[in-house]
Amino acid sequence: VRLALGWACWKTYLGRSERDVYRSTAMSVLGTALRESRQPEEALPVLEVNLALTRRYWSHNDRAILGAQSNIASCLADLGR
Repeated sequence: VRLALGWACWKTYLGRSERDVYRSTAMSVLGTALRESRQPEEALPVLEVNLALTRRYWSHNDRAILGAQSNIASCLADLGR
């Protein structure tokens, strides 16, 4: 169910600006859902883009950057790296 919601969330906010916080959240939700659905290979690029956008537009938000980095670390652990 979470993966279906992740895709629905992404499709809903995809057309918004890269700076849109809801679009960023949707990307994070999708990446996390992919990882938790045992699809870490698909999740990793989504999570990496989310981190890049977070650094670009919300560089002042240390908590958001740390969260995005943590998601990537979890994904890499799932991949055995």
